[in-house]
Amino acid sequence: MFRMIKIIFNSFLIALAFIGFNAIGGQKYVETVVSGISDFIQQKSADKARAIGDFTNLHEEFKIDNAVGILGYKAVLAEHKNSGQRMCIIDSGNKILLSKEDIKSNELENKLQDLVSNFKYQSISFKDIKIISKGNMYAYGQTIPYAKFEAKSSRFPISDITGIVGSLKTSDNSEKIIISVSEKKKYSQLITDEFFKNVKEGNV
Repeated sequence: MFRMIKIIFNSFLIALAFIGFNAIGGQKYVETVVSGISDFIQQKSADKARAIGDFTNLHEEFKIDNAVGILGYKAVLAEHKNSGQRMCIIDSGNKILLSKEDIKSNELENKLQDLVSNFKYQSISFKDIKIISKGNMYAYGQTIPYAKFEAKSSRFPISDITGIVGSLKTSDNSEKIIISVSEKKKYSQLITDEFFKNVKEGNV
């Protein structure tokens, strides 16, 4: 009986504390703290993204999802809101993972397969890569070579994908790989071009 009374009493105290907490603006305080933490996380992500490029000119249809680290390299992940098409920029610093010459070479399929095998435990995982065309596009204020490919992926909701991969070097001599992928039948080069043409060199 005493135990039951103690439980009821403690529950009553907790209820009073909660009511009092709200009465002095406690809920508002919690909302403010949560909002502050969310803003802080977004700001840190934005700071990391700025180290890779200037994304301020992107159209509102694009969303920067996150700035992450992949195998020690900096990367930015983005999404086209309406289509779900994904973009990624990997900054490898002074280390060349994939050069412009590699993009243009006839050995690109093998080089890509070797490269993605190093990322098999990361968010990027492709196999059965087939190059279907090559061209030039605009990114970071320069014209760069790219290759369009088809592949299978185990890290996306769909397995058959189409995308592009390109390579460039910015004025600070850092190497960058750009990637854009989507479901095979839904991939849009127009979306890819619209995103990357508005990515500029960052100030960080």
